[in-house]
Amino acid sequence: MQKGYRPLGHNRVEITDPLFRHYVDMIAEKVLPYQWDILNDRIQGTERSHCLANFRIAAGEMDGEFYGAVFQDSDVYKWLEAVSYSIESGKGSAFVPLAEQAIDLITRAQQPDGYLNTYYTLVKPRERWSNLREGHELYCAGYLIEAAVAYFNATGSKKLLNAAIRFADLIAATFGPGENQLHGYPGHQEIELALIRLYRVTQDPRYLETARYFIHQRGREPNYFIQEMKQIQNTGIFPELDDFDLKYAQAHIPPVEQRSIEGHAVRAIYMCAAMADLARECDDAKLAEASQALWKSVTEKKMFITGGIGSSGFLERFTTDYDLPNGSAYCETCASVGLMMFGQRMAALNKDASFYDTVEKALCNTVLAGISADGLRYFYVNPLEVWPDICLPHTSMAHVKPVRQQWFSVACCPTNVARTLASLGQYIYAEDEGALCIHQFISSRAEHQGRQGPVRISMEADIVRRGTVRISSDGPVNLCIRVPSWADHPVFQVDGSAFEPEIRNSYACIDLVAAGEILIDLHVSPRWVAASDSVRENAGKTALMLGPFVYCLEEADNGDNLPALILALDAGVRRGESLDCLPGDMPKLEYPGFRFSSGVGSLYGSPNFTLGETSITAVPYCLWCNRAPGEMLVWQKQRL
Repeated sequence: MQKGYRPLGHNRVEITDPLFRHYVDMIAEKVLPYQWDILNDRIQGTERSHCLANFRIAAGEMDGEFYGAVFQDSDVYKWLEAVSYSIESGKGSAFVPLAEQAIDLITRAQQPDGYLNTYYTLVKPRERWSNLREGHELYCAGYLIEAAVAYFNATGSKKLLNAAIRFADLIAATFGPGENQLHGYPGHQEIELALIRLYRVTQDPRYLETARYFIHQRGREPNYFIQEMKQIQNTGIFPELDDFDLKYAQAHIPPVEQRSIEGHAVRAIYMCAAMADLARECDDAKLAEASQALWKSVTEKKMFITGGIGSSGFLERFTTDYDLPNGSAYCETCASVGLMMFGQRMAALNKDASFYDTVEKALCNTVLAGISADGLRYFYVNPLEVWPDICLPHTSMAHVKPVRQQWFSVACCPTNVARTLASLGQYIYAEDEGALCIHQFISSRAEHQGRQGPVRISMEADIVRRGTVRISSDGPVNLCIRVPSWADHPVFQVDGSAFEPEIRNSYACIDLVAAGEILIDLHVSPRWVAASDSVRENAGKTALMLGPFVYCLEEADNGDNLPALILALDAGVRRGESLDCLPGDMPKLEYPGFRFSSGVGSLYGSPNFTLGETSITAVPYCLWCNRAPGEMLVWQKQRL
């Protein structure tokens, strides 16, 4: 049984928010059908997937060879997980036949002993578990297990769950401290999170113990990856990992001893999420301490204002503290999904709503920016400044795409965004000891099982226009409402009368003894934000935010050469019109500024500086590049 917080089931939450409902509905109506066609190679002009073809070949139903990345299987697993959440929320019943078709195919590709991985089955059948550092077998297994748990919860069907259990049983028997077991752990973390979820469904302690083993064995001496590399010699998968850095895989020291987040951003953040989950499930104080230190490391020294993480395009990794470049930032969409997962688990571990500030930051900025408003284009990389002319292949900026792409040869992000947005309700509400916790201000309706019986909750949130939240209940309920860090002295009313709630761990605690209504005025207005002096990239610059939303400049509104725009001192900001043809009634923000000119006609010359008055328009970062392609800029120079 999951301890403490329990997110509300997807069938108990209905999202009505104009921005987020657009995305949640779009996942079911457009994204999942599109991605199904991609996985079946039916969309012309896109990167080839071959994902389902690999399963058909592995099942002996089709001739051909494996194609794609070593982790190609995971794409269909994440698609199935997203389908499951859509089914559970009442939006995806039409996908049941397709899901069953995919599940039947997956089970037919499973080997007699439970092993399931098309790359190793087709390409290296005698080399199972021989290259954990690069092979992604456990990574793919993790996504299979997560999809199986989600599909079981949504439909009650055990077909995929039984296949996942067979594979998990094989993994639990293969890895561990025993004399005849492998003493290794995954190169790319994910299986740990999945095994904890499987344990909560089955109550089989082997899965929890295997997850604990993978976390606690990692980085211990003799180092498993070093031993493995000596055996593999020149038969590795990724040439860029030949000169291997143990920090890249968080295997330089045991995770329980780590205090600085290092290496590949997605691997690291998935590991951190699993550590926090295990700390709560196993009452492990040392893991909790390490999780807290790693949380501070990432959010206080290595996180972009957009909730993006991972500074370097080379190896998709963290670098040094405060290295937060704008134009070359990597900020992989999957990494921000992982940051949401980590924050959710840290909040549950500590019963502290403040962690959801970061969850919200990642969701409202980088994660939403990772998918187009029509659902058919995706960003893998999310920088904070884009000059399309320099985003050239075969250069150091090749990783930055000035427009969203139809698909990728490494397509982890599109399906990760789909499963995250399809499961959005779990980030809004959770139950804890009879109380209902509200973590995100996203308009919605929910069903809560309170101490005195079922209660229906309605939340109407208008953050960007009025800064208000209205919560109504048709019965008695104990509410724990997150007080966000960006709120300016929030004011509460209960049934029309002023009320001063007790604030505990960033929760406003309000006990409604009967049906009633709570009105919260968060006093939201546009605000300027500066970075620490330690962030050299942003010296003399400010960013604009409205509630949790970061705003940016686009060429479509302001012309080219955006770095030449300078804010006026104490520029007053006003809310403008909504962005036409884009979701959510999100306002433009407008304010006075200047356009700088050096007065130099040649490449270099004597300066003749001038500042011409102009009006500047900013739009939500999450919606950038949904109109015309062009330049984009978050951090703006300010005139002193």
